[in-house]
Amino acid sequence: MPDVPTQPPVAPVRPHVREHHGRVLVDDYEWLRDKEDPEVIAHLEAENAWTEQQTSHLAGLREEIFDDIRARTRETDLTVPTLVRHTTGEGVSAWWYYARTVEGQEYPIQCRLAAGADATPPDLSTAGPDGLPGEQVLLDGNAEAGGEKFFSLGTFAVSPDGRRLAFGTDVLGDERYTLRFVDLETGERLADEVPDTAAGAVWGGDQHLFYTRADEAWRPFQVLRHRLGTAAADDPVVLTEDDERFWVGVDSSRDDRWVLIGIGSKLTSEYHLLSCDDPEGEPRLVTPRREGVEYHVEVAGDRLLVVHNDGALDFALAEAPLTASRREDWREVLPHREGVRLLDVDAYAGHVLVSLRRDGLTGLHLMPRDAAGELLPGSDLTFDEPLYTVSNLGDPNVDAEVFRFAFTSLVTPMSIMEADVSTGERRLLKRAPVLDHPVHGPYRSEDYVQERIWATAPDGVRVPISLVHHKDVRPDGSAPALLYGYGSYEIPMDPGFSIARLSLLDRGFVHAVAHVRGGGELGRSWYEQGKELAKRNTFTDFVACAEHLVAEGWTSHDRLAAEGGSAGGLLMGAVANLAPHAFRAVHAAVPFVDNLTTILDPDLPLTVIEWEEWGDPLHDAEVYDYMASYAPYENVAEVEYPAILATTSLNDTRVYYVEPAKWVAQLRRRVRNGPDRPVLLKTEMVAGHGGVSGRYEGWRETAFELAWLIDQVSGTTQV
Repeated sequence: MPDVPTQPPVAPVRPHVREHHGRVLVDDYEWLRDKEDPEVIAHLEAENAWTEQQTSHLAGLREEIFDDIRARTRETDLTVPTLVRHTTGEGVSAWWYYARTVEGQEYPIQCRLAAGADATPPDLSTAGPDGLPGEQVLLDGNAEAGGEKFFSLGTFAVSPDGRRLAFGTDVLGDERYTLRFVDLETGERLADEVPDTAAGAVWGGDQHLFYTRADEAWRPFQVLRHRLGTAAADDPVVLTEDDERFWVGVDSSRDDRWVLIGIGSKLTSEYHLLSCDDPEGEPRLVTPRREGVEYHVEVAGDRLLVVHNDGALDFALAEAPLTASRREDWREVLPHREGVRLLDVDAYAGHVLVSLRRDGLTGLHLMPRDAAGELLPGSDLTFDEPLYTVSNLGDPNVDAEVFRFAFTSLVTPMSIMEADVSTGERRLLKRAPVLDHPVHGPYRSEDYVQERIWATAPDGVRVPISLVHHKDVRPDGSAPALLYGYGSYEIPMDPGFSIARLSLLDRGFVHAVAHVRGGGELGRSWYEQGKELAKRNTFTDFVACAEHLVAEGWTSHDRLAAEGGSAGGLLMGAVANLAPHAFRAVHAAVPFVDNLTTILDPDLPLTVIEWEEWGDPLHDAEVYDYMASYAPYENVAEVEYPAILATTSLNDTRVYYVEPAKWVAQLRRRVRNGPDRPVLLKTEMVAGHGGVSGRYEGWRETAFELAWLIDQVSGTTQV
């Protein structure tokens, strides 16, 4: 039995000198970057042992929370089936596709069921432990994972004729996938195997698969074509993108007639189309890229729909001939409206559905077509709750006369809805079940309160906060609270339901999300106010939200925890430096806390792409100085900090494990914390950016994190 550690690990100091623009930095822990070094692995394992020792008293609470999550989750369940019609040489075959889970098994099982002549949806009440009667199992994730410690399914694509399946798997967490193929008529695996691909792949006809390959910096830079029955080593390159700022991706049109190749940086994009009637032909450029102009296309019969920001900060919708090759071919059909951020468009024979964002909430805008196929003025879908997220689920059938969408809120579980295009009538297909809890009983949304409140940033800007708590909680300053934030890449933190969060709310917590600048909640301008040389707004917004929660009586500083991951982990590191007094505890997940070191090295994964988000400190001294002023690793102060838990994964290719490892070493060396405010590092030794892969493993990881937060701000391990 290994010895129980009595002191935290101390990383040796090995100075590494870095100089840029005449500025010299001595980095004492850069040596931790080499994960092939046995000493580095030993250090990470020692950190894990120390974290386990420091949290061993929480074993009972962790188990309680895990049991909470499991008790409320229907473990054997299936998704709402989706009808897909496949065109074959013999006609059309129709199948209902769905995924199901089984109690005790980590991964979903992908299935389909032959549809009857009238395409009546299957009766889900007939489902048993082995699924629906007559179903065909396409891929069992549990069998595919085998004994691997990590398993992630990337591509899952059935050929247009419905006879073959292409799927991609990653068993390390490094987001490099191997593509494999199944003959769905015989159930046999084909000999074809394509290693080392990026996540996406689409069929171009029934014999060709288009996929992307990443370079050494993990940037998808090439599109290749695989023909079934040929060696992957002979796959021809369809397109190569040499500009290191740009990624490539592939998609297919809803009618399976076109492969769409998208090329985009953070600020600029272009699209190419390739006909599936000639999959070995050359792709055609839709409109050449122009610096600062983003657009994406949707094939709509003999036309294109284009969502773009050319002269439209929050984007507009245009229509163009399918043969369009220049900007002048576009005709505006939904003009720019300031404050209404257009996100996406889905086109069908009889209607178009536009996804958008307004007043901090998502929305759907339905535009019908007349008999000639021309778009008519549309209308927005409306909803009753004050906070919610609504998202179009799409339909693989061009002739669909209904559309499906998902609706959720902080108090409403994920609900799959269907709406009739002509009548507007809505129907609930399924609401994610929340089972009775053995202590708290059945879940009732009316027992919880969700609301939007507003904090004021130092520059006077109002910052929205989404708040949820049990109805019995009062703003008297006594409640523990968790404030979550992200604030980068125009990614919004939209309100949604969480079974795991109930384990906090039922313990009297207030849960809040700070919609800080740099995110996408309030449109493109909100994002631009929190990036590059305005990045500090993200951090001061978050601190303002924390101060507002305390001022309004929702919590107190000694009962307030903060949480964020990835770029939100940078936010955690920055606010810990900026306002250590504001928080009792901080959980930083896969945190981007050594951001300046990373962004200075163009050989590291994703760095060059990131210059449009953070600025280019390698070539611009002003950017260097600005980033150095807030970089979490470089600005740790010799004062008391919140208790800190940093979680990471050894095989993360987006935020290397070395960033939190160096940060924790720096914190331990400098901060003035007592034993009641530990600084901990927990590394998953076989996982990637998303952490562990199995659902039960994920619940245990969540239980570990929530138990630590509860203990830090509540001082109790009891329900």
